[in-house]
Amino acid sequence: MHYADYKTILSPKNGMNIYRGCTHGCIYCDSRSACYQMKHDFGLAIQTKSARILRDMDLLTAINSKTKCVVEMTLTTYDEDLCRIIEPNVSSTAERLAVLETMRDAGIPTVVWLSPILPFINDTEENLRGILDYCIRAKVRGIICFGFGVTLREGDREYFYSKLDENFPGMKQRYVKTFGNSYECSSPNNDSLWAVFEDVCQKHGIIYNANEVFAYLHHFEEKERQISLFGDL
Repeated sequence: MHYADYKTILSPKNGMNIYRGCTHGCIYCDSRSACYQMKHDFGLAIQTKSARILRDMDLLTAINSKTKCVVEMTLTTYDEDLCRIIEPNVSSTAERLAVLETMRDAGIPTVVWLSPILPFINDTEENLRGILDYCIRAKVRGIICFGFGVTLREGDREYFYSKLDENFPGMKQRYVKTFGNSYECSSPNNDSLWAVFEDVCQKHGIIYNANEVFAYLHHFEEKERQISLFGDL
């Protein structure tokens, strides 16, 4: 357990990482890496893989009426069966799409994290186009993608490999042969996938440059409030 004293948790500077030890169980999760020590920033936005966020629609709508409220959703695979393997305890991709569409209909902006894309597992053009079609359908504001692949560090790699042995016989050996102990494990299809990603985002007006998406997330917006004769009810 990690304890720290702060006046408020609503700060990108307080070092909170609520994903350390989360129940989603994603086999590739980088938060297991020993290097972090729970010291990354967490911005004024909500990032999740769970449809349970819909339980807070009234709160999200209230925030969105006054200032910027962005819901960030991770999408990794278009294949529902594969989703159940690599993200065993999280909402399905279809359920996450339903969240994005609900936010769209409520006027709440959304950003998708397109990562990780696991080499030899979900690094296909079919999978990428399926996810992008979902993003277009949900009218997401931006997509964060740092390339197509996965990162593996001490503590993360060992667990990931054990799950490869369990669910993808022979895949661990393929990873070891291809990547060794590399931190960055880029898909051999990275260049071709990026060309598709870039083309689709440009055609549909989706922000895809990571720096531009982060600039959007970090830019504070206070919306003008209409004065009521009866005051705030």
